Amino acid sequence: MSAELHEAVQLLRDGGIICHACEGVWGFACDPFNALAVRRILQVKRRPQSKGLIVIANEAAQFEPELAQLSSEKRIRIEKTWPGPTTWLLPTTRFPAWIVGDNTTVAARVPGHEQAREIAAMFKHPIVSTSANIANEPPCLTESEAREKFESTVDYVVPGAIAQSTGPSEIFDAISGHQIR
Repeated sequence: MSAELHEAVQLLRDGGIICHACEGVWGFACDPFNALAVRRILQVKRRPQSKGLIVIANEAAQFEPELAQLSSEKRIRIEKTWPGPTTWLLPTTRFPAWIVGDNTTVAARVPGHEQAREIAAMFKHPIVSTSANIANEPPCLTESEAREKFESTVDYVVPGAIAQSTGPSEIFDAISGHQIR
């Protein structure tokens, strides 16, 4: 484990927020079960809690409580897209209101970005991963842009680079299969 990732994960455990690279954009991350950390991200982004936030994991098994509620064919469809830049709205009861917003689903993804998955693996459960931007502004695409805009706001910027994807992940509803974004 690199010193940078160790530092990032320790900050997440301590209730901090970090900025990290993912598939197509830079993101903010924190512990989804830490209300204060989530509130900080929402304040930085100027995003209402009602919209909810995406959580990422290192493997589908970290979303077992949600995936277990689906038919085997829906589950297979979802797992075929992971790892990758596809987010699924999964039925949930374990994620708090500050994560799901006004929804009964959680936006969940196993990213195709190795470093992002490694952070979630080291953290041992899903983490928030939402685009590093202020609401309605373009997300950061480079480490230097993330540092320039948010280094003084977050607890740590993890050195890295985005993968080959362009832009935020696609979002699909797990029950209906309809594309949301």
